[in-house]
Amino acid sequence: MALTGRAALLAALGSLPVGIWDAGWTDILAVNVPLAVACACDCALAAPVRRLGLTRSGDTSVRLGERADVTLTVTNPSRRPLRARLRDAWPPSSWQPGTETEASRHRLTVPAGERRRVTTRLRPTRRGDRRADRVTIRSYGPLGLYARQGTHQVPWTVRVLPPFTSRKHLPSKLARLRELDGRTSVLTRGEGTEFDSLREYVPGDDTRSIDWRATARQSSVAVRTWRPERDRHILLILDTGRTSAGRVGDAPRLDAAMDAALLLAALAARAGDRVDLLAYDRRTRALVQGRAAGDVLPALVNAMATLEPELLETDARGLTATALHTAPRRSLIVLLTSLDAAPVEEGLLPVLPQLTQRHTVLVASVADPHIARMAAARGSVDAVYEAAAAARARTERDRTADRLRRQGVTVVDATPEDLAPALADAYLALKAAGRL
Repeated sequence: MALTGRAALLAALGSLPVGIWDAGWTDILAVNVPLAVACACDCALAAPVRRLGLTRSGDTSVRLGERADVTLTVTNPSRRPLRARLRDAWPPSSWQPGTETEASRHRLTVPAGERRRVTTRLRPTRRGDRRADRVTIRSYGPLGLYARQGTHQVPWTVRVLPPFTSRKHLPSKLARLRELDGRTSVLTRGEGTEFDSLREYVPGDDTRSIDWRATARQSSVAVRTWRPERDRHILLILDTGRTSAGRVGDAPRLDAAMDAALLLAALAARAGDRVDLLAYDRRTRALVQGRAAGDVLPALVNAMATLEPELLETDARGLTATALHTAPRRSLIVLLTSLDAAPVEEGLLPVLPQLTQRHTVLVASVADPHIARMAAARGSVDAVYEAAAAARARTERDRTADRLRRQGVTVVDATPEDLAPALADAYLALKAAGRL
C-alpha cells in the first residue's frame, strides 16, 4: 500500500541514512539536509500561536451533576491557516473521572483571517466556583513535522450550584399546604389562627367552629374557617463547623442540610412567609436577607454554592448572638446542625434559652443510615460488637434530642434521603398548630 503525505515523506527521509554508517560525517550531514529543510519549511508555514485571539462564552452556572457547555472562539488573524491541537484546562473536579482527556482536548483548523468555535463540556463533581485555567495550543505545519506551542489565559468561571434533589417532594408538600390554606378542603379548628371566612355548616364539622352571632343573623348555621398565618419570618441557620464535614454516604452532612433547607425555603416562600439564611461557624459564611418570594430560592442556591465545612468547632454563643441580631422579632429559627452529644451539651444547650424565649426553635440533624444497618447486624462476634456500638450511639443521640425537646425545641432527626421531607412536614405541623 503506497504511503502519501507526511507518512511518505518521513519514510523517504528516514530511509536515507540506512547503510551509510561507515561513511564520514560529511555524508551523514548531507543525507539529513532534506529533513532539516523540510522541518524548516514546515515551521515557516505553521500559523503563529501568540497572535491568535481567544474569547469565551457559554454557561456561567450549573447544578451539580448536570452538564455545562463553555465555548471557546479561536480567531486566526495571520495569513497562514491554523492546524492545531487545543487543550482547554480546568480543575480536575470539573468533569467525571476518566473523561478529562476526551472533554478538554480538541482538534481544529482555522483558515487565515477566520474564526472557529470549540465547545468544552463540563460535568462538575463538586459544588463551588470552577475557574478556567490556561488554554494550550499546538500549531502544526502542513507536513506535521514541526509545531509551535503557546498558552493563553482566557478567564471564565462556572458556579456549580447545589443539586436540590428534594425538589421532587415539593408538589406533595404544596398540596398539604393548600389543604391547610383551605383551598382544597375545609379547615378544622386549630389549623391556623387567622380567620378566613364563614360558610354553611355541614354534618361532620367541629361544633366548636360554629359562629353563633353569624348564625343568629341568618337562617342557616354558619361556621368559621381558618387559614395558616402568613408573612411570618423564618431564619434558616446552617452550622458549617467541623461536624458538618462528616460524610454520610458520598457527601458531607452539610450537603444534606442544604438540600433540606432549600425545600423548606421553597415551601415557606409559597406559603407567603419571609425566609432568610445564615451560615455560621465562628464567623458568618453566608447571609441572605430581605429577598422577595420569587427571588429567595435563587439567592439561597447561589449563596450555598461556595459553602464548605470548616474544620473548627462552632461558636454557639456567637451563632446565637448573630441569630438574635438577624431575627430581632419573633421568628421560626431552623438550626441545621449535629445531634452529637458533646457539641450540643457543651455548646448549644447553655445558650438555647436565649433563642427559645423569643423564638420558636426547630433543630434538624442528619442521621447516618449506616448506624441502623450496624444495629441490625448479627451472625458474628464483630457484628454483635458493631450492633452494641450502634445501639449506644443511637441511645446517646436520642438522649440529646430529648434534652432539646425539654427546652421546647422541635427536633427532626432523619437520614439524608428523609431529612428534607421530614423538615417540611415539621414546618407544616407548626403552621397548622398556629405556633409560628
